[in-house]
Amino acid sequence: MKDLRIVFMGTPDFAVTILKKLIEDKYNVVGVITAPDKPAGRGRKINQSAVKKYALSQNLPILQPTNLKNQDFLKELQDLNADLQIVVAFRMLPTLVWKMPKEGTFNLHASLLPEYRGAAPINWAIINGETKTGVTTFFIDDKIDTGEIILKREIDIKEDEIVGELHDRLMHLGADLVTKTVDLIASGEVITTKQPELEEKAAPKLFSNNCKINWNKSLSEIYNHIRGLNPYPAAWTNIKNGEEEISAKIYAVEKEKADHDLEIGKIVTSKKELKVAVKDGYLIIKEIKLSGKKLLDIPSLLNGFTFEENATML
Repeated sequence: MKDLRIVFMGTPDFAVTILKKLIEDKYNVVGVITAPDKPAGRGRKINQSAVKKYALSQNLPILQPTNLKNQDFLKELQDLNADLQIVVAFRMLPTLVWKMPKEGTFNLHASLLPEYRGAAPINWAIINGETKTGVTTFFIDDKIDTGEIILKREIDIKEDEIVGELHDRLMHLGADLVTKTVDLIASGEVITTKQPELEEKAAPKLFSNNCKINWNKSLSEIYNHIRGLNPYPAAWTNIKNGEEEISAKIYAVEKEKADHDLEIGKIVTSKKELKVAVKDGYLIIKEIKLSGKKLLDIPSLLNGFTFEENATML
């Protein structure tokens, strides 16, 4: 089997697990490309990407281009003399970059392509109530997540699984799939499958507007929306409490099917419980973060915060 020279491209924690497996399994990673350092938090302290921190710990050569078409960067990348490039949660590559290695450039995507192309596949699979998802490796082409498929692995999504848990399971499944893909490429035995043009289910980037809870939806749809965004970036809502209107992020929730004649969004509280009336029952909130406050479980919140009689989720 060929000892392929590999350049790895990635930025967040999800990518670190894959890079770590390549290093621990003694693949020949000759360089790492990751996002530039940037200021973060209130103190604007310079923050390094998760991939950079790990690459530094392994003494791997690191490139952090702001512009992937920059001539100096392209020269440095060329000098790494990679046979193969692996991309995990990075950004769209110019043709010059993905065509550079002779064995090509492949991407790991956290969905069963062609479903859920785009930036947030793990979140949208849960938000849409899917019962299965998986990971796919594919050769990059000039569009987003459309290249020829190399390998796929499927897993079940548990009924009450939140996106944080599914993210971690797919990350480890993805690490195994990446090494299997490298072995296949190294052996010269890759047979790829062309993706259909069709895109029935997309995974667009998450913004504030598509994270807001729509209380007019069904109990299951609201429940899936919240668990598909827990813990990050978190589903949110406005609360009308007397004369005050505050925003809140909602985390852990449970479903209660029930008949009632309450107005949609009506907040019902007891000493230790907070629930919201929806079409076909109640959404029981277990953890919430009011704007400017810390994340609390409901007994702790109700210990120091009072919901008025007419309080409503908007």
